[in-house]
Amino acid sequence: MDVVITGYGAITPLGGGVAALWDGLIAGRSGVRALDLDPGRFPSGRAAVGRAEVDAETALGRANARRLDPTQRWALLAGREAWADAGSPEVDGTRLAISLGTGVGGLNTTLEQEHRLREGGARRVSLRTVPMLMANAASSQLSIELGARGGAYTPVSACAAGAEGIAHGARLIAAGEADVVLAGGAEAALSELTLAAFAQSQALATLHPGEDPTTLSRPFAADRRGFVLGEGAGIVVLESEAFAAARGARVRARLAGWGITSDAFHITAPDPEGTGQRSAIDAALSRAGLTPGDVDLVNAHATSTEVGDAAEATALRAAGLGHATVTANKGATGHLVGAAGAVEAIATVRSLETGLIPPTLNLAPDDAACGLDVVRGASRAATIGAALSTSFAFGGQNVALVLARA
Repeated sequence: MDVVITGYGAITPLGGGVAALWDGLIAGRSGVRALDLDPGRFPSGRAAVGRAEVDAETALGRANARRLDPTQRWALLAGREAWADAGSPEVDGTRLAISLGTGVGGLNTTLEQEHRLREGGARRVSLRTVPMLMANAASSQLSIELGARGGAYTPVSACAAGAEGIAHGARLIAAGEADVVLAGGAEAALSELTLAAFAQSQALATLHPGEDPTTLSRPFAADRRGFVLGEGAGIVVLESEAFAAARGARVRARLAGWGITSDAFHITAPDPEGTGQRSAIDAALSRAGLTPGDVDLVNAHATSTEVGDAAEATALRAAGLGHATVTANKGATGHLVGAAGAVEAIATVRSLETGLIPPTLNLAPDDAACGLDVVRGASRAATIGAALSTSFAFGGQNVALVLARA
C-alpha cells in the first residue's frame, strides 16, 4: 500500500514551525547559540547548543506547559501544526496511530526531580514525575489529544529515532493496520549532564574561548571536531494514498521506501566500511522500486564527527550515490538526536516541493567534503524527483527514507 505525506510540523532551533525551519535553512542561518555553564564544573564555562526557539508557555498555556516535559511540549506543538497542515483528517480513531521516536525521553524531568529529592526529600518530588519522564509520554499525549486508538508507539533508537518513527508509521499503513499515522521524533536533552557525557565520549564539539558558536557544527568539513547538541521535534502526517485521495487531501510527497538495519559492530562507533548503513539505503531503494541513479538529493545524517561523516560518505559511495547532490542540515540546527531524522525528512520534503537545496553551513570552499557534492555557500536550485534522508545512531541503528515528488 502506497504511503503519502499530507502534513508536517516542526519545532527547531531556527524557530517554531516548518516555515521558520525552511526559511532559516535556505538563508543559511544558524540556530546554534552559546550556553553559559558553571565554570566550576566546565573549564570553558560555555557550550554551543541549539535550543528550540519557542515560548512554550505562550503556545500551550502556562499551566499546561508546566505539566509537560520539554520533549512533550515540542511534540504537541509540532503535532498540532502537522495535523492542521494535513487538514485535520476525519478518521476513525481505531485507524489512527502515533509513532514518535525519542532518544532519552523526559531527561530534564528526571534530573530536576532527582535534585528536588536530594535537596528536600521525597515530598518535594512532583506528583507528575512519572508521566513527565517516561519515554512514551510524548506519543501518548498526542494519542490522547487526537483520540488515536490505533496504537501509540515509541521507537527509542538514539539519533535514528525520528526517522525510525516515520518508517514504523509507514509500516503500519503498508500492513493495513492504520489509515493515518502521526510520525516523527521529539527530543529535549539539553543539560549539563548530557553535555558533559558527550564531551567525555569525545563526540561533542567544545566551544573554545572567543569562538563563534554558529561556526561549530561543521558537517563534512575537514576541520570538523564533533557535533553540537540541539532539541526540538519533527512530525509528519502519513496516510495511505487511497485514504488521502478519498478525502481529497493535498499530498506533499510520497514516502516511497524505507530501510532499517543495525551494524552489530560497536556501541558508539559506526562500521567504518558503512556496511549496515549501505544495507539500509539498499533496502529503502528496493522498496521504492528505484535505482541509485534515480536519487537526485541526499539529506545526510552528517553529525560533524570525524568518524561518522567519513563512514556515511563511504556508505553513500558504496550504494552508488556518489553522483547525488548532498546537503546536511545539522550545520544550522545542531544535532536534535531523536528529532533529527524527522526534521531532516521534513526539510527533504520541502526540497522536493520547492526545487531548492539548502547549503551545508561552515563548509569552506577548499574542503574535500568526503568526496561528495555537498551544497555550500548558498542554496542550489535543482530538479529533484527522488531524495534520500539518512539517520544513523549510537548502538549501530541505521534508517534510510526515500521520498519522492507527489
